[in-house]
Amino acid sequence: MKLDAAFYNRDTCQVARDLLGRYLVRVQDGVPLVVRITETEAYIGRVDKACHAYNYRRTPRTEPLFAPPGTVYIYLIYGMYHCLNLVTEPEGEPCAVLLRGGQARGNPDLLARNRYGKGMGQLSPYQRKHFLDGPGKLCRALSLTRAENGASLLGDALFVCDRLEDVGLVTPPEDLLPFSITAGPRVGIDYAEEAVHFPWRYRIAP
Repeated sequence: MKLDAAFYNRDTCQVARDLLGRYLVRVQDGVPLVVRITETEAYIGRVDKACHAYNYRRTPRTEPLFAPPGTVYIYLIYGMYHCLNLVTEPEGEPCAVLLRGGQARGNPDLLARNRYGKGMGQLSPYQRKHFLDGPGKLCRALSLTRAENGASLLGDALFVCDRLEDVGLVTPPEDLLPFSITAGPRVGIDYAEEAVHFPWRYRIAP
């Protein structure tokens, strides 16, 4: 079923772990584009110098981080890549989970056309291997931009659910197998002093 506000209104690191293996759904022109979440990172503003709202820094850019749990926070990096974050913990606590990686599940041809301008069958082995292994790649495949910044994950256009059956698809057998989770330092935050070493990056183990 679709995850509700109570799911996001919890400890950010726990939410980051619990999102693994679940499905991010983006409805584009009435068609569900679905990605299985395989990699996340937690950001906790009250203690985390890698968070845009560290020490409760409140600006027009960071405003969505202070919104109710289950809000979307999308920002742009390097002037070209969008990054999708899911806001967590009680309203007023600037915390979120960054989605870093996934696997194509629902309507992969449309995901591929958003990402590369061609269908899955036309992708090279390299393109397939690196299809969704980065936050900017996820957003491009799902056609997510700053236009969705501040949106709710509790509606019908963008949400996370437990099973593909929740959107009229079939969950593949491999997704039903148990998996282990690896934890380690986050990437791309060399400026964040001691926060560089926080083990808040979570991945489904290979």
